[in-house]
Amino acid sequence: MKELVNLNGVVMAGDQPVITLDNRAFHFGDGLFESMRVVDGRPWFLDAHWARLTTGAGLLRINLPSNLDRQVFERSIHELVERTGLRHARCRFTLYRKGNGFYRPASNEGGFTFELHALDDPTYTLNAHGMHVDIWPEMRKPVNDLSRHKTLNCQYYVMASLWAQERGLDDCLLQNDRGNIIESSAGNLFIVSNGVLYTPSLSDGCVGGVMRAQVINLAIAHGIKVYECSLNPQNLLAADELFFTNAVKGLQWAGTYRTKRYAHRLSGVITDLLVAATRVSST
Repeated sequence: MKELVNLNGVVMAGDQPVITLDNRAFHFGDGLFESMRVVDGRPWFLDAHWARLTTGAGLLRINLPSNLDRQVFERSIHELVERTGLRHARCRFTLYRKGNGFYRPASNEGGFTFELHALDDPTYTLNAHGMHVDIWPEMRKPVNDLSRHKTLNCQYYVMASLWAQERGLDDCLLQNDRGNIIESSAGNLFIVSNGVLYTPSLSDGCVGGVMRAQVINLAIAHGIKVYECSLNPQNLLAADELFFTNAVKGLQWAGTYRTKRYAHRLSGVITDLLVAATRVSST
C-alpha cells in the first residue's frame, strides 16, 4: 500500500511535507473540508458532498480552483483509491485559501488536498455496544451562517472530545448559545420517541451533515416520521433511542446518557436500509 496524497491535482508521496509553513489552513484555519466514505473502491454521496463544498466555498469567498469541478472531484478520489490500493477508506478533501496576507487575505484563490485513510469495516456497521455520553458544559456553539459548514476551525469539537475523554465517555453532546442540544463532537444527533425520529433543525446551528440528510430521506421513504426541531435535555431523558450520524461511520447508537438507558432498534433498522441502499446503487 502506497501512502499518497493529491495536492492541487498532483499525486505525490504522503509521507513527507507537502505544504509550506505559510499555508493559510495552518495559520488561520482558513478553509473547509469534507469527510467521505469509500466502500469497495467507490466514494459515496458525492453529489451531496460537492453541493455542501461549493456552498461553503461561496460563504467563505474562496474561489474554487480552475482545475477542480464535480468530475475532477470524483476522478481524483478514484485515482487515489487505485494507486494506494485502499478499497475501504475515509477520504478527506480540504479546500483552503491560497496566497499571502494576514486576517485579510491577499487573494481568494483556492487550493486543495485529497487524503485516504484505511477503514477496517467494508461498509457501514452499527456499533456493537452503546456509547456512553453526556452534555459538554464548558462552551456553547454560536448560531450563525458558518455553523452548518465543516470549516477548518474545529476547536469546539476538539475541546468537547478532550472533555469526554477525560471523563471516560465515548462522546458528548454540544449545545448552542440558546441552550438547545444540537449535535455530538463527531456527528449529527437523532433521538427516537415512540417510533418517531427527531433531529435538531439547521437553524439551531448544527452541521448540515450529509449522512443526516441521507437518514432523513431513508426514513421518509420507508414511512418513518421525521421532525426537525429544537431539542433540550428533557427530550433526551424522554427518548427511547439516541444515535449520531456522520458520512464515514454511518449511525452510532448511544447506550447511556447519565442514568438514562437507550435501546437501538430503529438505529439498527436504518443502518440496514443504508447498507441496502448502497448495495443497490453499486449494481
